[in-house]
Amino acid sequence: MELQQTINSRVSLKGIGLHTGEECSLALLPAPVNSGITFKRIDLKESPAIPANYSKIVDPALRPRRTSIGEGSVEVQTVEHLMAALCGLSVDNVIIEVNAQELPGLDGSAKPYVELIKKAGIVAQDAPRRPLVIKEPLWIEEGDASMAVLPSDNFKVSYTLDYKNAIVGCQYLSFSIDEDVFEQQIAPSRTFCLSSEVEELKMMGLGKGANYENTIVISDKGVVGCNLRFENELVRHKISDLIGDLYLLGAPIKGHVVALKSGHSLNIKMLQRLGLYAARQSNAGVSPPSKEKTGGLPFGIDEIKKILPHREPFLLIDEIVELESNKAVGLKYVSLDEYYFPGHFPGKPVMPGVLIMEALAQVAGVLVLHKEEHRGKLAYFMAMDKVKFRKTVLPGDVLRLKVELLRLKTKIVVIKGEAFVEDKLVAEGELLFALAEY
Repeated sequence: MELQQTINSRVSLKGIGLHTGEECSLALLPAPVNSGITFKRIDLKESPAIPANYSKIVDPALRPRRTSIGEGSVEVQTVEHLMAALCGLSVDNVIIEVNAQELPGLDGSAKPYVELIKKAGIVAQDAPRRPLVIKEPLWIEEGDASMAVLPSDNFKVSYTLDYKNAIVGCQYLSFSIDEDVFEQQIAPSRTFCLSSEVEELKMMGLGKGANYENTIVISDKGVVGCNLRFENELVRHKISDLIGDLYLLGAPIKGHVVALKSGHSLNIKMLQRLGLYAARQSNAGVSPPSKEKTGGLPFGIDEIKKILPHREPFLLIDEIVELESNKAVGLKYVSLDEYYFPGHFPGKPVMPGVLIMEALAQVAGVLVLHKEEHRGKLAYFMAMDKVKFRKTVLPGDVLRLKVELLRLKTKIVVIKGEAFVEDKLVAEGELLFALAEY
């Protein structure tokens, strides 16, 4: 059994943010078991804290080329190098005090953070680590980039980098991650960009603290202004960024991450998928997304069973994450062990479209029957209209089931339903129900 770890003593350093160009002082402090990793902005009134959790990630469209977390108007930007070092050295609990909005870029790699953590010393704590154990394949894609997380006995990362640049070309590496591998093979790799991107990045207000010592610049003729630490340093840095991003899950991963051309945006989408998957895993020390915006939601199977008469194996929704007077959102985790997969396209399992519609209907049932005036009633399907199936749903997918109340008379209910995997619409239709006494 692995134990949780923290650091032994306070340590600090200073540096310049890669993108803001602002000076930042950073300190790492020990933290108690099960407290996780927390950033504190000590330059602001009352030193607001931000948990290092995927639910706090700032939209990457707003903070391109880096991973940032925030709580309201308070942010900490470019956390991936430090998070990678904490993951690589298996540090679970630590407080990070910073006095600026972006962490120091240092030499553009995770190596200085590794050295800082080792200077502080790492100590075991009296509580077990709770990794997220991957038991079935998870898959996402974004344009020509994709990522899968597969079952594995340890944490492994395989990455393929493919740039339309003669110098970069296609690079592939695969590592089983432990402390020595991370420290020696991954941490020293620095961030990079193409020379053709430099002016655009400057116009976007980025890279104010970048220079040839902390950023590898690649032109069509070669590396500009520095020497590579590894022949394939670029793919190693992509692996480092991926490790750092995924550690925002709030728990280590026991699985094999296979990535093709992924960046921070896709990494974050996989984080969200893993967070939903973790909700079903009792051995995962993963905090769910913030419940503040949903007034106590999400709620799971037990609460759903208090509203719907459905039971396994025909209860087809796992969580309700939004519930208002006229709309609701539910989740269905599509597992490889669903009872219908052995008989529905054996060898290439696909979720039956009619069951997607049934899952939408069950979310609609929660929407209508949770109301006090309809408690204890039944909602019988009468008709479906304008039904379209747009994309297959596969094992490992998470169905996001959105329903909206179009009409509610005394006994007749009309609902519009849409099912998504990630942000892609997979099915839609209008559902008509009759309400009846139980």
